[in-house]
Amino acid sequence: MARYVTTDLHGCLHSFRHLVEEKLKLRPQDQLYVLGDYVNKGPDSCGVLDYLMQLPERGYQVVCLRGNHDQELLDAAHGHQHLLWASAHDRQLTLDSFGVAAAAAIPESYLRWLNNLPYQYELPDFVLVHAGFNFRLPPAEMRQDWHTMLNTKQFVFDASRLGGKRLLHGHVPNPTASVQQQVKHQSQAIGLDTGCVYRHNEELRHLAALELDAFHLTLQPNIEPEYSITHRG
Repeated sequence: MARYVTTDLHGCLHSFRHLVEEKLKLRPQDQLYVLGDYVNKGPDSCGVLDYLMQLPERGYQVVCLRGNHDQELLDAAHGHQHLLWASAHDRQLTLDSFGVAAAAAIPESYLRWLNNLPYQYELPDFVLVHAGFNFRLPPAEMRQDWHTMLNTKQFVFDASRLGGKRLLHGHVPNPTASVQQQVKHQSQAIGLDTGCVYRHNEELRHLAALELDAFHLTLQPNIEPEYSITHRG
């Protein structure tokens, strides 16, 4: 059995499928953990959700966490118009993938799946979350600070508040070389978002999957068909 963690798919279905099927060669006895942000920015948000929803039906062990973009799509679908949902072009790209004109028209099966996503997941040796924690809070409060868990871009890691476990997260794109160094040095907190969706950024444009027991990092370049949101300033 192998345990893999990856994150921030952002509609990059071809890249994710190639990572799972050709690079990792995922088996039913393996475990795959995905740390959120399945939708927005990339070309096929709907296709990514379809694939993630189908994997367990095909006998694979997959645990998916909630990301801030997944929450934003839910909020938009539920009519919370006062909350910001990406740029106009980003919204259109996502809606087109579902074949709808407005977020409220996204089929309920997708919204129900997104709404059931947990904010965090705990393994015997790792804690998984989309963005991070506010380590200044007492541990019990820290684990219920949903906004920080989805959105924080920086934190001071404190392993004592996670029972000595390491932290794996996504959310903020990191240069691929930086993530490789974090893995090489077996850092206590590792951000695995290597900005796959930004395929015109040479330092990014990969999905990164960490195998937890061998501590081996697998990189999958962006292989999506042409789409417009491809560069991070």
